[in-house]
Amino acid sequence: MPRIARDLRSAREQGTGPGRHDGLVVALARGLDLLRAFGPGGERLGNAELARRTGLPRATVSRLTDTLLRLGYLRHDPVAEKYELGPGVLMLGYGYLATTGVVELARPLMQALADETGCGVALGIPDRHQMVYLEICQAEGPLVMRLERGARLPIVNSAMGRAWLAGLGDADRRRALRRLEAHYGAEWNGIEPRLRAAFDDYREHGWCASEGEWEAGISAVAAPVGLGTPSESMSVNCGGASRSMPRRSLERSFGPRVRDLAQAILAAIAEAPHVVRKKKPESTTLR
Repeated sequence: MPRIARDLRSAREQGTGPGRHDGLVVALARGLDLLRAFGPGGERLGNAELARRTGLPRATVSRLTDTLLRLGYLRHDPVAEKYELGPGVLMLGYGYLATTGVVELARPLMQALADETGCGVALGIPDRHQMVYLEICQAEGPLVMRLERGARLPIVNSAMGRAWLAGLGDADRRRALRRLEAHYGAEWNGIEPRLRAAFDDYREHGWCASEGEWEAGISAVAAPVGLGTPSESMSVNCGGASRSMPRRSLERSFGPRVRDLAQAILAAIAEAPHVVRKKKPESTTLR
């Protein structure tokens, strides 16, 4: 069951009222959760699929889609009876990117590594239990991952997500791990050992890897781009076909390069501190 649906069920069980739960505006939370249900690449979804993905009642989804359509956050195809994200969502995204400026600084550095390695190189941020691509730079070649801006990867089994966790301060990492454990429930016992192994890689090498764990046949390495708070911090990855990225290559070539890329992005940010809110990161014992 999606997280917001669990929160709403908990609110009903505790009798905290239909509009708020510990400061949570339920109607707003439901609307945002519905927008999150759309994947990248112009995905179109009907009310039934949106209800399945969000765990919300079909009647509630119908009211939400009608409201979001009127406000410009969704568009409707009357023939297919499906919805897609509207220009209102795009403007919110552009507004976020404009406040950071990190993508503009990182893009030429990322493209240089993509061209050198023939891989896909992406910059991502956390959203609940997933990482979301802010930017991806591609090169022509056999190692390229055909993903787009807005693509989502699980934090726990992607190199990008593991690097984001590894780069957090100790207290923030513990909080993030508790949230992930609550999300995955019984699956956590199989997930945690792999995360610990990834943190060992970070201690030893300064990067984290995922070898066919996020998707069969795909490997990647990633390093954190620590900007302060967990929501501000990012990570950058480099990935492609596993057959062309064996462990030895990860350790000798791809890993050090992506680690150096993360440091180059941080150096570029330091030279232009006006582009992002700066805050001293919490201490971490992983380094």
